Amino acid sequence: MNVRKILPAEIYEYWDDIASLLGQAIPYANGDYSLEQVKLYLTTGAWLLVAVFEENKMICATSISFINMPNDRIAFITLIGGKKAIEKSNFEQLKSILKEHKATKIQGGTRPSVVRLMKRLDFQERYILVEKKI
Repeated sequence: MNVRKILPAEIYEYWDDIASLLGQAIPYANGDYSLEQVKLYLTTGAWLLVAVFEENKMICATSISFINMPNDRIAFITLIGGKKAIEKSNFEQLKSILKEHKATKIQGGTRPSVVRLMKRLDFQERYILVEKKI
């Protein structure tokens, strides 16, 4: 398996695969963004897309935004869809890509079932996010 970043100009070439994979995760975004908005963020370079390929077929897509905090540059996983993202070798490749972008931490908002999976990669539950639309 090969994990690599997809450049903004390549998003158009891979869009059907990306839309299919990230589309699986859009319902869990709770209306924060649509698939069309995700495409805009990816094609303008505001977000990064990292994909897992198996035999030249994209099997997982992860969109990432970067947040600069006082003590860390956070790679925030905005959406992840597909399979084999939680495998250790793929995760090590993802970490290398994020380090190229000067990230010092990885974070993401997720549901309890995914928290259990992420703990396999030594992620820690940091806090529970609550919200109310006003």
